[in-house]
Amino acid sequence: MTQISRFTERCVSIAQRVTGERGESAAPTGGGGFADYALISLHCLRIYLDTSYRMTIDLLKEMPQITGEIGLDVADLPDPSTLCKSFDRIEMSVCRVLLRHSAQLHNPSEHAAIDATFYERDRASRHYCHRTNYRVQTLKVTKLVDTATQAVLDLHCSTTLEGSDADLCEQIARRNAGDLRSLAADKGYDKQALRDQLRELDIRPLIKHRIFAPYDHAHNARIDDNRYAQRSMTETVNSAIKRSLGYAVRARTWYREFREITLMCVVYNIKRAVKQ
Repeated sequence: MTQISRFTERCVSIAQRVTGERGESAAPTGGGGFADYALISLHCLRIYLDTSYRMTIDLLKEMPQITGEIGLDVADLPDPSTLCKSFDRIEMSVCRVLLRHSAQLHNPSEHAAIDATFYERDRASRHYCHRTNYRVQTLKVTKLVDTATQAVLDLHCSTTLEGSDADLCEQIARRNAGDLRSLAADKGYDKQALRDQLRELDIRPLIKHRIFAPYDHAHNARIDDNRYAQRSMTETVNSAIKRSLGYAVRARTWYREFREITLMCVVYNIKRAVKQ
């Protein structure tokens, strides 16, 4: 079995589990539409192949084994425009559940690190940017990464730089409070209120204090250096995702871009599980 075939098998299994459509037909029957798990799997394959909607369908027409893993015949593949429009119907909450299930393939260690990176929004033409007042050229993406398995556990996307990194960290940590024992971050997240909130959630903060007074050295000396050093795993994961799946998003609207980045992390988690 090829790597793309194993990837598709895992992807379909997770999508069926999230949508609850294990027994449903992937192809339209009786005038209905495509099953949600089939469309999600096709979008993940599009990101995996790093191609456009039209090129994805063209490539899948030459890969009947892969379409068979989804439960489709080559003749059943949707039109590229149908696949494109279906992306709007995938809610962000569903993408987050997909991300969580893909992370569970790695058996997370309960020790995580957090950091932010930027993705380019340079796919749109200059004419489109001018016509739609499309000014923001980058997306800020904050990722929560398991330090042992390097799986992406959660993320936050934003088109603005408003709000502190510490506030975003608290929001992400609260969503994953029951699954974390420690959280490592660099000095950009140095905020006493954040440390207090993490301790209330029973999460040990591994965040170095910026040196303003002699007692800050004592605070830093009590931090587990081995755990704290693992925060660099977030940079490793960010680099791996950008090198394999691209540094820019293809979508043009912010809500599509958020979903695309989340699915990129889903694809990364599944690819990594397949290789292992």
